[in-house]
Amino acid sequence: MGGTTLTRADLAETVYRQVGLSRTESAQLVEMVLDEICDAIVRGETVKLSSFATFQVRSKNERVGRNPKTGEEVPILPRRVMTFKASNVLKERILDAHRAASLPEVTAKAAKG
Repeated sequence: MGGTTLTRADLAETVYRQVGLSRTESAQLVEMVLDEICDAIVRGETVKLSSFATFQVRSKNERVGRNPKTGEEVPILPRRVMTFKASNVLKERILDAHRAASLPEVTAKAAKG
């Protein structure tokens, strides 16, 4: 999976295959779900997708930053940012996949002695 990107078209194709809607209906469904998530985030609401992640808008205060090239101090204006916090279920799935992928390497190294 390294280096690949999951796109809206990929999601729509999966809905098409799994649910049985037409390709057009599947694409519309994916768009509707993503639009609803985006609209909620823009409104400042927290979006929690159980067993996946939480998207939340945070307000950041004004602060002083530094230009790394010149060292000059510059003000960073207050702003709102979106945060993504993976659920423990998602984190565990990622760790399990990582462990499974690295297991053949460990086994091969152990066999070489």
